[in-house]
Amino acid sequence: MSVTIDYQLTSGHCDWARLRDSAQWAEDNGFGAIWVVDHIAGRSMGGEQAYEAFTWLGAIAATTERIELGSLVTNVWNRNIGTAIVAAATVAEISQRRFLFGIGAGTSPNSSFAWEQQMVNAQIEPSMERRQDRVEELLDLSNKMWTTAVDEFPTFLHPRVTPRRIVGVNSVRLSQIAALKADGINVAWNHPRRDEFLDACRRATPAPDFVWTTFLPYDSALLDPEHPTRQEMDARGIDRVILLESGVPHIG
Repeated sequence: MSVTIDYQLTSGHCDWARLRDSAQWAEDNGFGAIWVVDHIAGRSMGGEQAYEAFTWLGAIAATTERIELGSLVTNVWNRNIGTAIVAAATVAEISQRRFLFGIGAGTSPNSSFAWEQQMVNAQIEPSMERRQDRVEELLDLSNKMWTTAVDEFPTFLHPRVTPRRIVGVNSVRLSQIAALKADGINVAWNHPRRDEFLDACRRATPAPDFVWTTFLPYDSALLDPEHPTRQEMDARGIDRVILLESGVPHIG
């Protein structure tokens, strides 16, 4: 099995010029995709600032040529779900590459990430079930917008390269929703319930081309396919490994 190694950036530790150069470094060094986080303040990721995710992705699309792009994960409460779908379609259309549309259910009121939403009076949904419902709503709407006849959504963007929708999961229900309605799943490699979530997704019988992704902190040793962790990932059927750069990103 051939596992694709991806690279995730955060914007909190440097300016756009460094991020641009890092994206180009990742492309030149054979990474499969550049992923970005969807936060509105830097402190959530240990930084001093945060770029809006889709604005930044559009800039990366314009300054790279081949590497795929992704969001890990788009908070379904940061935008109207229709706006998020159009944003993903826009990145796909600008880049003319596969866009990996990572989708997450958003933070709870008690999460360490809740403060940035509270600072800007953004909605924080207390019900886990309702947060998961919104993921399902986005999947249903994006499926209609991207696969039905154009005249059903007149003048909405239908990207020529359809994004793959990857659900970030932290529950069995989200794992099942991913299998039934999305194009892939993402689970933290170090999550204590990782195998439970992966197995729940498999039991729900996803499509044959379903994308199995995981993430963990950047470690150059993981670029070696013989590394024990890589071997374990292979055994669990992982397609893509996303290495998270939590500090100043590489440029060479």
